[in-house]
Amino acid sequence: MTLVGFIGLGKMGLPMARRLTASGHSLVVLDADRSVIDAFVEEQGGRAATHPQEVAELCPTIITMLPSSDIVERVALGNEGLLAASRAETLLIDMTSAAPARTRDLATKFAAKGALLIDAPVSGGVPRARTGDLTIMVGGAEHVIDRARPLLDCMGSAILPTGPVGSAHAMKAINNLVSAVGMIAAVEGLLIGREFGLDPSLMTDIFNVSTAMSNTSQKKLKQFMISRAFNSGFDMALMVKDIGIAMDIARAGQRKVPLSALAEQLWRDALTAEPGADHTAIARISEQLAGLMLAEA
Repeated sequence: MTLVGFIGLGKMGLPMARRLTASGHSLVVLDADRSVIDAFVEEQGGRAATHPQEVAELCPTIITMLPSSDIVERVALGNEGLLAASRAETLLIDMTSAAPARTRDLATKFAAKGALLIDAPVSGGVPRARTGDLTIMVGGAEHVIDRARPLLDCMGSAILPTGPVGSAHAMKAINNLVSAVGMIAAVEGLLIGREFGLDPSLMTDIFNVSTAMSNTSQKKLKQFMISRAFNSGFDMALMVKDIGIAMDIARAGQRKVPLSALAEQLWRDALTAEPGADHTAIARISEQLAGLMLAEA
C-alpha cells in the first residue's frame, strides 16, 4: 500500500487525516506534539514519524496542514527537512493558509530537485473537516492537481483550481479578509438593532432570509457570539494572520483599501486584547466600542 505523509495534526489537520484513513489510505504522521501522533496511530493505524525527512523518505506524496509559512519552511527546509529526502516526482500538498509569495519560492526550491508542490488551503472549519465537506482551493499545474485530486476528494466536496502555485493561498487569504470584514459588520448591525430594542436572535433569523445573509449570520452569530460560547475552533491569531497576508498583497501593489485596512486594525486590536481567543470573540471588541452587549453574559 502506498503511504501518504501527513504533517500537522491540529484542530483542522486531525479530522482531515481521519478522513483519509476512513477512505482507505495509510498515513505516516508527524506533529509537534508526540502524544497526538501516538494517539492517532493507536486509533487510526498507520505509522508515526520522528522528523520530516523520514516522512519524505517513506512517502511519495506529503500533506502539510500547519499554522504558517514560517513553520512550513522549517519543516520543508530545516535540518532533517522534507527537501533533503525529496526525489523526482515527490509531491508536497501544502494545505496551510500561507503567504503566496513564500509558497512560490518554496515551489521553486522543490522544482530544483524535480519535486512538485501545490497549495491547497481549505475553507469550512472543523465541522466540515470532520464530514469531508471542505472547500479546497488549489494552485498548481493541472496534471499535478489531477494527481492530488483523489486525496483532496477525501477531505473536500468542492475542489476549485485557482491558477498557478501560490494563487490558492492568495485566494484563501482574500476569502478570510472578506469574511472578517463582514463579521464586524454583522455584529455592529446587531448592536445597532439592540439599541433600538430589537432582539439579536430575531435579527439573525431575518438576516438569514434576507440580503444580509452570510456565513457569519448562518453559522456564527447565534452559535458562538449571541450564545457567548466563543469556541468555534478557529483561533483569532490565525484570522489575523490571513488578513495580514491579504493586506500585504494590497500594500505590495500600493493599493488603497480603506475598509479592509480599518478591519485589519480592529482585528489586531482584538488579538492584542485577547491573544488566545477564538476568532468569534471579535464581537467583544465591537461590544466594548459600542458600550453595549449582544446578550447578557
